[in-house]
Amino acid sequence: MSCISVADKAGIVKKYQINEKDTGSSQVQVAILTAQINKLTDHFKINKHDHHSRRGLLHKVNHRRKLLSYLKSKSMDKYATLIKQLKLRK
Repeated sequence: MSCISVADKAGIVKKYQINEKDTGSSQVQVAILTAQINKLTDHFKINKHDHHSRRGLLHKVNHRRKLLSYLKSKSMDKYATLIKQLKLRK
């Protein structure tokens, strides 16, 4: 079960895709993971003892970290613009 709706996911894909048929580039994957992480973070503000879902959150955070590391090694420009758009770094 995904924690974001299909419509939200489609909007994210449309916003961050490189071309019309792009649905799985690193930028799109990072944006989707960020939306899921934000939704789970709100969930944990209400449900503090949901440790099973916390494990899933940690998995998503690590996956996003690895994708960002890959993107940074391949294209620093794309990495910088994505970080700025998603407001991940201060």
